[in-house]
Amino acid sequence: MEDHKLKVFCTVAETKSFSKTSEIIHLTQPAVSLQIQALEEKYETKLFDRSSSTVTLTPAGETLYKYAKEILTLYTSAEKAIGKQTGLVKGSLSIGAGSNIGNFILPTLITEFKRIHPKIKIYLLVNNSKRVIELLNAGNIDLGLVEGDVSRQKMIVKKLLSDELLLIVSPEHHWAKKKEVSISELAKEPFILREPGSGTRQMIEKFLARHDITLHDLKISAILGSTEAIKDAVENGLGISIISRWAVRKENRYGTLHLLSIKEEKMVRDFSLIMKKNSVSSNSLEEFVSFLKAYPYDKLLG
Repeated sequence: MEDHKLKVFCTVAETKSFSKTSEIIHLTQPAVSLQIQALEEKYETKLFDRSSSTVTLTPAGETLYKYAKEILTLYTSAEKAIGKQTGLVKGSLSIGAGSNIGNFILPTLITEFKRIHPKIKIYLLVNNSKRVIELLNAGNIDLGLVEGDVSRQKMIVKKLLSDELLLIVSPEHHWAKKKEVSISELAKEPFILREPGSGTRQMIEKFLARHDITLHDLKISAILGSTEAIKDAVENGLGISIISRWAVRKENRYGTLHLLSIKEEKMVRDFSLIMKKNSVSSNSLEEFVSFLKAYPYDKLLG
């Protein structure tokens, strides 16, 4: 359909990249190029300037982009109006999520949601919170689920659930028989950290700062780009770390990691749902947001 070509076109315009567009809308890069080529043949003009290192819109491309955004908004409005008349909720949703909520909570939620609404297609992109916010601002996802603080200037931000960050050590670690340790003791052990941009890292840095501790005071043994990598490294004795309680449900149950609290205070943050302001919400988006808000999350920790 024509709206699909326009979605591909707008995504290329916003990301300035055929490869990023391929990742976001789940098409191969040659397929993305074919969609753009079809539009250029239709309008008999070039829509993108590919001569430099980045992809930029030509004057004709700028004009089409303006109208394409309006057309896609009308498509969404039409789908929403017809869906309310027929009672049939279908369509697709693109969701961006931080690594903890994306890897350890959303798969269960999406499975249960699909049982209720089998005709809604869901595309999930898992990345760090900073990247999810960038994707939302660029219009490449319908909603985001992120960890940590979020600026409210360009987005609607709604708390979804609370998360506690806990200290994890291997079962062979000399803290494995303890329930809590003082924050000052963290500087004595090799520490494994997430990458910059991670919501978890942001939370840890702010927590340490409140107790006059910086990352320079820690013995950083590794900086790893995923929670799974951190859990594996801790299990194998590379160091200790701090991660979401949602991420260690199985390891805690089977005893492959030991969880501790920080004696001075709990490390608690919010998982938030973010959406763009002044955008038209489809029926499928509204249904999914309602589902997320009503879900009994505590049962996942049982």
